[in-house]
Amino acid sequence: MPGTLRLAIPALAASLLIAACGSSSSGSASSSAVVKTGSSSLGKVLVDSRGMTLYHLSSEKDGRFICTNSACVGVWHPLTVAAGSTPSGEVGSLGTVKRPDGTTQVTYAGTPLYTFVQDQHAGETKGQGVRDVGTWTVVAAPARSSSASRSSGTSSGGATGGGYGR
Repeated sequence: MPGTLRLAIPALAASLLIAACGSSSSGSASSSAVVKTGSSSLGKVLVDSRGMTLYHLSSEKDGRFICTNSACVGVWHPLTVAAGSTPSGEVGSLGTVKRPDGTTQVTYAGTPLYTFVQDQHAGETKGQGVRDVGTWTVVAAPARSSSASRSSGTSSGGATGGGYGR
């Protein structure tokens, strides 16, 4: 029993730390999320209004959400907006989708966007290539951020591809 307790205490501490990180940073909902282009060691990427790198999950396709439980969203924070709001920014193809929990998540080209809890500073890409329930990948910025691309597909409340919003 003492050996079991010795193993349980660090596991409990780690669980509490993850839960605390998730709850302290999950306030990413705003009336209007901003998505823009930022710089990282990987080149030009999409970032939120604070300059934090945005990611997508390879296994979230065809309307299927994978990152829904508290363990996942505690590490990978969905970029959300208030219900009825639309995202804005210097890139086109932004939209929204309703998550299983009822919140409204921002999408780029139909793919739900997330930030990573271990990225503490603008431009960090510590989540690139992380594999858990799929592979997490930095969302590359479009080749050009011209006014033509900005007006090419902002949508709200529905699917901008990918099968979300059904």
